[in-house]
Amino acid sequence: MGNDRHEEVLDALGAAIANGELPPGSVLRSDELQERFGASRTVAREVVRVLETMRLTSSRRRVGMIVRDPAEWNHYDPRLIRWQLDGPCRPAALRTLTELRSAIEPCAARFAALRATPEERGKLSALGERLARTAKSRDLDVFLQHDVAFHDLLLAASGNPMFAQLSEVVAEVLAGRTGHGLMPEEPQPEAIAWHLEVAASIAAGDADRAERAMRDIVSQARDEIAALVE
Repeated sequence: MGNDRHEEVLDALGAAIANGELPPGSVLRSDELQERFGASRTVAREVVRVLETMRLTSSRRRVGMIVRDPAEWNHYDPRLIRWQLDGPCRPAALRTLTELRSAIEPCAARFAALRATPEERGKLSALGERLARTAKSRDLDVFLQHDVAFHDLLLAASGNPMFAQLSEVVAEVLAGRTGHGLMPEEPQPEAIAWHLEVAASIAAGDADRAERAMRDIVSQARDEIAALVE
């Protein structure tokens, strides 16, 4: 129960910061947090600690918790991404996240074609086939599971640990699109074909083809999002 309460307060306060309800420079004291959210002192302190590790806030003795400027936030934290996608900042968040994917994932596909193990190549091909099957059945929840697994494996197969650590960021973008109705009722046939092309190119060790197909995937996602949030 205590952990549930901690998560509730963290989500409420984090979302308020992420979406500008508590703008930079806002000050909150521990006793105010306890009163505002009906939280215990222990829960309030733990929430403050987590927000500090995310660089959303800083604490100043005899002042309280101060909301930091967005430029200082850890924008790669999956919780911050989720809060932004759940609120009024969603269009801007989707734009910046899609730009990040456009910069990273085509390169990751190229390196995966050069570096992936035989096992990774086989798993990627299998996930591509699962995506094709679930797209036809219009089961977006299962499709999302396979899509997240596909992109997670792609980033890992690049052999670049910095790319691999972006898997949670990409997963939040994919989940956010599905959760907020920003996916077509049936995934576009072109997108499925490009996923299969990425997998086949990586299996064949064709770096140029893999990069090109992944660029097509993220470009289509960017266009779909732009059309739906305008």
